[in-house]
Amino acid sequence: MSQFFYVHPDNPQQRLLNQACDMIRQGAVVVYPTDSGYAIGCQMEDKKALDRLCQVRKIDKDHNFTLMCRDMSELSIYAKVDNTAFRQIKNNTPGAYTFVLKATREVPKRLQNPKRKTIGLRVPDNKIALMLLETLGEPLMSTSLILPDSDVAESDPDIIRDNLEKQVDLIIHGGYLGEQPTTVIDLSEGDVTIIRQGAGDVSPFE
Repeated sequence: MSQFFYVHPDNPQQRLLNQACDMIRQGAVVVYPTDSGYAIGCQMEDKKALDRLCQVRKIDKDHNFTLMCRDMSELSIYAKVDNTAFRQIKNNTPGAYTFVLKATREVPKRLQNPKRKTIGLRVPDNKIALMLLETLGEPLMSTSLILPDSDVAESDPDIIRDNLEKQVDLIIHGGYLGEQPTTVIDLSEGDVTIIRQGAGDVSPFE
């Protein structure tokens, strides 16, 4: 049975975020709010938690995973970012974008795209998510919470609870959100490729 925390979207309770981070460090799979629907995440080094997350989402190891980061300095530890890409990312974060970049050695191999050695990175524009990442002190291995047979991100924490109460360890209720997942921008080869048009405005990258 999962725990269910009501966290205030404008003034998140630090006590609850501390508890959430303790659970993540102990292997919890957690659902939490972002600026583009709810996401599901776990500690990036935790293989068992990642396997459980993949079961919930019904995704395989070839899925493009994302590291949710708190700021640009964290992002550059885990991805190879040239000056052009750095400027483009800096001008559009925090925001509802996932940037696909070549991974550095800091990224566990199982999280990298097996063929391209890439990783998705993003800095969310959501107070709860940013405070959670700040408290955790490291990126959170994440993917949009898009359930099997759906193509939109889950937006209603009560429905998430009905569907996933026995499959995840913690659901953070941070309000009712939009359903659009992030806009995905591939910068890994030097050019800009828009892989998915979502909540983030694509015009800065066209």
